[in-house]
Order: sequence, then C-alpha cells, then structure tokens
Amino acid sequence: MATKPNLSAIDHISETGVAVLTDAATLDFYAHDVFERGADLLAVVRPGNTKELSAAVAATTAQNIAVIPRGGGMSYTGGYTSKQPDLVLFDLAQMDRILEINETDMTVTVEAGCTWAALHEALQPKGLRTPFWGTLSGLKATVGGGMSQNGIFWGSGRYGSAVQSCIAMEVVLADGTILNTGKNFTRPYGPDLTGLFLADTGALGMKATITLRLIPEAKAHGYASFSFENHEDTLAALGAIERAGVSTECFGFDPSLNAIRMKRESLTSDAKALGKMMRKQGSVWGAIKEGAKVVAAGRDFMDEAKFSLHVLTEARLQAAADDDLARARTIALAHGATETENTIPKIIRANPFGPLNSMLGPEGQRWAPIHGLLPHSRATDCYRAIIALFDEHKDEMDALGIFTGTLVSSVGGSGMIIEPCLYWPDASNPLHRDTVEDAHLAKLPKLNANPAAWTFTQRMKQALVDLFLAHGAAHFQIGRTYRYRDSLDPAADALLLDMKKSVDPRGLMNPGSLGL
Repeated sequence: MATKPNLSAIDHISETGVAVLTDAATLDFYAHDVFERGADLLAVVRPGNTKELSAAVAATTAQNIAVIPRGGGMSYTGGYTSKQPDLVLFDLAQMDRILEINETDMTVTVEAGCTWAALHEALQPKGLRTPFWGTLSGLKATVGGGMSQNGIFWGSGRYGSAVQSCIAMEVVLADGTILNTGKNFTRPYGPDLTGLFLADTGALGMKATITLRLIPEAKAHGYASFSFENHEDTLAALGAIERAGVSTECFGFDPSLNAIRMKRESLTSDAKALGKMMRKQGSVWGAIKEGAKVVAAGRDFMDEAKFSLHVLTEARLQAAADDDLARARTIALAHGATETENTIPKIIRANPFGPLNSMLGPEGQRWAPIHGLLPHSRATDCYRAIIALFDEHKDEMDALGIFTGTLVSSVGGSGMIIEPCLYWPDASNPLHRDTVEDAHLAKLPKLNANPAAWTFTQRMKQALVDLFLAHGAAHFQIGRTYRYRDSLDPAADALLLDMKKSVDPRGLMNPGSLGL
C-alpha cells in the first residue's frame, strides 16, 4: 500500500504551481523500475520547465524531504528506486522540448525529458545527429537519463558512451540552485565541471537542460554478420575491430541470446522495417528485395548454436563505408569467423528505437541485465568466469526455470561491454505492463509470482556484480546496484564525499544512489 500523503508538505510543494500527484496507482507505478520495487513514495512531481523544477526541488528539500529524478523509467539498477520511504519523485517527462538546434555552432540543446527517439527524428530532416545518438530503449529513454546514467549503443563503436557527446548542462542542485556547468559550445573550459555531474546517477543534481555536439548524419552504410565457434574468437575479433576504428556499432550474442532473439522477432515487422529503411535511402527495388530476403530466410539466417557478431559502418561516401566493412570482414575472418546473412544489423538499424517488448522474455519471463565495461586485455578472463558461475549453479537454475543470454558490444576507446542477462519465470510489474506493446503483451503467458526464482535471481545478480568488481570492470547505470565506491582509490572516494557534501550537504538528492 502507498504511504499516506503528508498533506502539509504536499500543499507546500503545490504552491510552486507544479503538478503534484498522490493517488495510490500513480505512487505504486513510479515506485517500480524494470527490476524491482522501491519503498513507498510520498508524491510524484511533474515540472514543466527548469524554473518549475528549481522551485519545486527547493520547496521539497526545504522541508527536509529527499528528492529523486526520473527520466524515461528504463533503469534496472535502482537509479530512481530507494529503500527509504516518503521521498518525492520528480518525473521529468514533461520537460521534453528541443530548445535550440544551432546549425552554425553544430550544437543542440534539449530539456532533460526529451527522448533520444524524438531528438533523432527532429534532427533527421536537417541531415544532422549527435555523435552518440541513443540507446536501444530510446523510444522511452531520455537525454537527461542518458547524462545521469550514461549508456551505449548507437554510435558507441566510434564515439563512445552517451556522456562523451555532452558539452554543457543546466543542473538543479538540492537547494534548487540552477547551476550552468560551462560554455554551451566547448568542453572543458577550465576544470571539467560538466563532467562532475555526468554519470552521477542523479546523486549530485537533476539535469534540466543538456547541450550536445552535432555531426552530419552519414550518407552511406555497411552491414555484416559473422558466426564464431567460441567466445574467445568472438571477443578477440570484436576487440580488433574496435581498435581498427572501422565500425560505428559492433555487437554480438552468445548462442542462448541468439535463440531468445529468434523466438522473439517478427518476420512481418522485420520486413516492413527493412523496406522503410531502403525507401528512405532512395531504393524502392532495394526495399522489395530486402523484405523478401527476410521472409525467405525465415529464422534460418543465423546458426543459433554459435556466437554471432554484427558490424555496422557508415561514412559520407559508400566507397568509404564499404572499405571499413571490408577491413572489419578481414579481421573477423582472420579470427575464424564464418560470414552469415547480415539481416540482424539491417533490421536493428532500420528501426533503431523500436518497441520495448524485449523487456520480457519470449514466454513472458522477467529480464535483468548485469553488465561490465572491461579493457580488451581482461575481457576473455571475465567472460570465462561468468560461464563458470553459471555452470556452478546450473542445476538450481534449471530447476527454477532460469536461463541466461549474454550480449557483448564495443565502446570506442574504452573496451567492451559484457552483459549477461537473467531470465526467470515471475509476474510482471506495472512498468512492464505500461511499456510492452499491448498486442505483444496479450500473446505472452501471464506468469504468477515466483518467490523462489526471484530470491535466486537476486542472489545471482549480486554474484555477477561481485564478479565484475573482482575483474576490475567499470559500469554504466551505477544506481544502487554496482559497487562503485568499493572500486575507488581512498583519496578519490574522499573527494567524491566532499563533492556530495558541497552540492547536497543534507543528503537529500537521490540518497543512496552512487553509494552516497
């Protein structure tokens, strides 16, 4: 049951003119993230602009009530769910405007609640985009969330993670102060104050506006897919392709995740998405041919028993994109790859911000990814340790109906992500039911609560977190899940605590996130 509202506190916040919600259904919904439910909330606040955000934060913390920022709600690491009850959650979804597209200075400024999909759509007619241009959850995930949580995918093979495309921000501090972190055309200007608030998981301040760099959208593209017999060759090829700088995205799946994807995808939607992409590129015949190829191939274009690797290239000229692809192909084949049909990278690129139906497994199972960012030199040993962990618990996992699938992806200049995903039979939560398409949800079995599987999944998730720490991994979406502070040098940890005290002396900004 939701906490009974503190009416005097809520009235005080409402006096700022911001929307304040306290009904039980809303409070319960916002207490959930993708993985679990946090403590009961006192209220949900929906500011419409930076001024309202600043005033409402000040009014809330003046009463010694802690505040939590929420972007698109796609966190699965406790980014906005707290164990502490009676906090006020700030839903920034209504702050979704694109404030300026500056084609002369090649920058774009947006409010924090603008989604990656909306930003990409607005920039497309101008032939522009940001270097990193979104996560696969970009239909819901916001730019502000990306700056707080960091993340990878579109553009990451060449341009790195989300925060590396940021130039400056306006951040609202715990007392309502609006802090401009720097100049909106260059970064850094002196010490990198913008960087202090990036990837902080909202523990230091709430992002209000963000300025990102722009680049011309690519005119030419290349796609290739490969299969491998083992993870060692897959990771070695991925690392060599990343070091060569020839891909904009390079990612792969283990055999289990290949099988999961093949169960989940729709041939009809694949063909339509590919056709739409080819028509955008000016090829009606290409649209017909690619759509027919998907239908003809069915689900046999990839050997589910093998590891897969998918490479996307882009350039101003097709010859350049093809040359990068040829270089990637040479690398992959030198590591024992077999080239396969390139349907998967084409499908994903054709619909970069598709429906978020993969939030549930192919038979309605719950899903939880746990990832680590590792240098190439340590990736294989870490992957081997993950396999050993799953092998150790195989009997118990089989008995509970729990299975896994692992994704790998390159991050330009940083190494690679290894992301094992846990799937377990359990009841969905309100966030799943709100996010997954109704038609897709209707096809899935409705699973009952499964306390035994849930308890084991929590144990396994923590075991993976600990394993990544032991292998020296870094993380995105640190939230309340990853052991960030345990990985810090003591002097660095002391500096972090001093920073937190400086901008949030009473500990009222998303307490517990980032381990603070």
